[in-house]
Formats: sequence, structure tokens, C-alpha cells
Amino acid sequence: MKGRFLSVLLCVGLPLAAGTAGCTRPAPKQGTPEPPAVPVSKPVEQNVTDYVDFTGRTDAVESVDVRARVTGYLIKAPFEEGSEVKAGELLFEIDPRPYQAQLDQAEAQLTLNKAQYDLATTTYARDRRLSATQAISQEELERSKAAVTEAAARIKAYQASLEVYKLNLAFTRVTSPIAGHVSRYYVTRGNLVNQDQTLLTTVVSLDPMYAYFDLDEPTLLRVRRAINEGTIKPPEKGKLSVLMGLHGEDGFPHEGTVNFVNNQVNPTTGSISIRGVFANPKPKNGRRLLSPGMFVRIRLPIGQPAPALLVIDRAIASDQGLKYVYVVDAEDKAQYRRVTTGALQNGLRVIREGLKPGERVIVGGLQQVRPRMQVQPDEVPMPTVPGGVPAR
Repeated sequence: MKGRFLSVLLCVGLPLAAGTAGCTRPAPKQGTPEPPAVPVSKPVEQNVTDYVDFTGRTDAVESVDVRARVTGYLIKAPFEEGSEVKAGELLFEIDPRPYQAQLDQAEAQLTLNKAQYDLATTTYARDRRLSATQAISQEELERSKAAVTEAAARIKAYQASLEVYKLNLAFTRVTSPIAGHVSRYYVTRGNLVNQDQTLLTTVVSLDPMYAYFDLDEPTLLRVRRAINEGTIKPPEKGKLSVLMGLHGEDGFPHEGTVNFVNNQVNPTTGSISIRGVFANPKPKNGRRLLSPGMFVRIRLPIGQPAPALLVIDRAIASDQGLKYVYVVDAEDKAQYRRVTTGALQNGLRVIREGLKPGERVIVGGLQQVRPRMQVQPDEVPMPTVPGGVPAR
């Protein structure tokens, strides 16, 4: 009985094992993954001018503290606060009556002295005639002559006093010494102002406008060495161009010239102060853009235009402070290439060293690229950024 059961079990199990063995298939082999597709562009070849950027601050060419030049009570302030004024325009008036009275008194005294001079001159002429006949003594003649000299001296003294009183009377009218933008009233009507002490208001000129910025010592040495080596030509007639951009403006649309370089480097900051001058015209029915004290962006061109290669910033990666790009070779493999970068030009970065014209630079998907990796290059024009000039 037991032998029959084993025979039946074997007969049933063998077909099941055979069927199971027949259903098992080997796993399919995995294919080689396709190389990633990456966008590539050729560097843009352009003539560019090297430059350095700074932050600066505007300042007025002329700035005047308007103070009282005589003591008195303020009776008029006819100008509008915060307006533009012309040179010689009346700003304040100090009570002129005391100074007018002093002038009148001095004029009367001068008239009296002139009359005394005339009398002394007539007396001296008469005494000279009498002296010829010895009708008067020599002492009386000399006394008459001295009276003429004394009267003439009084006239000169009172003429000088008269000029002082005229000046004081003129100083009661406080006018703007320059054309520009006037501030507010620092003293209002009815207040006593003191000579050469009381500040009444301020006036600053508006056109042209200065912009001060600090040039660092390495850049200063770089420029001077380049001039000495002849790679940079000194500006003609000492006029060095400088560009300026305001808040909210694209680029540096305002052009001016450098008109001052300080005579020493600041040992604390390691920089030297430079000043540019810019036109600040008033548009018709508009307002001037520049005011003293504004923060501005300054771009100082260095040297003459020279050929250069440019790429988009996002094609440049950094490895421990060293810049590099990936270049696709003839076998469509990504090659690591260390580069030296320069300034931005119309949204593209200047490559000083490390690239050759016509090379294909990977401009996207750098995260998935490794050196000597096989890629599928998709050639596109060199991208640009908003506000930049499209690459050609």
C-alpha cells in the first residue's frame, strides 16, 4: 500500500516539476543608456572694452551757505523754498533803515568836509598873496597850508566810511551768489540775524554734477602698468571717459569725464578718490535727474576696444574658487576647461583665457555633465539675459 502511494506521488510531481521548469525564462539584457542631450553654443566674438564698476555718490560743483552779512531784523524772504534760483536773485531782506541813516549821515559829513576844504584852500591862497608883501608871518602861512591838508584828509576818511555804509546798506539785500537749487528758510521773518553768523539757507548748483568714487589700489596699479607698457593709450587732452547709471536704469546711459584724481592713496581703505563730471540738463517741462548726495553706479572703461570671447554666465561653474566650463569635443564628449573670466558685456561674460573661437560650450544642464562624458549636443545661439543685447 505504501509503495503504491509513492508511485502515485512521483507520477503527479514529475509533470508539475517539468511544467514549472518549462515556464522559467532568462531575464532580458539591459541596453546601453543614451547620452544626455545638452544645449551647446559657440562663444560670441566681439570687440569689448575692459572696465571696472564702482559705487559712487553725487555732489554739487558749487555749494554755498547763505549767511547774513549785517546784523538786523529779517523783513522779507521772497523766494519759494526748494525752487531753482538764478545768480543775483533776492532771497532775504534785512531792515535797511539803520544802515540808510548811517549812509545819509556820512554823506552829510562828507559835504561838510568838502566845504571846509574849500574854505581852507581859499584862505591859503589869500595868505600866500599876503605873505608876498609880508603882511602876515610865515607861521600863519604854514598854518593855512596845514588846514588845507587836514581838510583833504578828512574828505578821504569820510569817503572811505561812506563806502563802508554803502556796502552795509547793500548787504541788507541777501541775494543768491550762484544759480542752483535753494533749500528752505532756516530763519523766518521777524527774527534777529547776526553778521557773518546766522545761516539763512543753502544753495547748490545743479548742472553739471560731480560723482565721486574710490578706485582700489590693485586696479590703479593695473591701469598705470598698462599705460607704461603701451597696452592702454593715455586719454587725449587728459579726458578719460566715465559712465554712470542711476537706480532703476539699465546699464550706464550717462557719459561724463574724469576731471580729478586725488594726490594720495588713503592708507586706511587702500583706495584713491576720483571725481567724474556729468551733464545734468533740465528737460522741457521736466525736472533734472541728478541731485547732490545720490548713490550711483560708476563704470570706468580701461583701455581701447579689443577682440574677446563671451559666454552666458550660467555656462560657467566654480570649483573651489576656480572657474571652468564644459566644452564638447569632436567625439561629442564633455571636456573640463578651466577659464579666466572678465567683466559682463551686454549680459555676457568675457572669457580672458581658456577658450578658443568656434568651440562648443555647454550652456545648460551642467548638473548632469561629467568630464569625458558622452553627450548629444544640441547647438543653439548663445543665450542672453533680459536687458542685454542679443548675441550675433
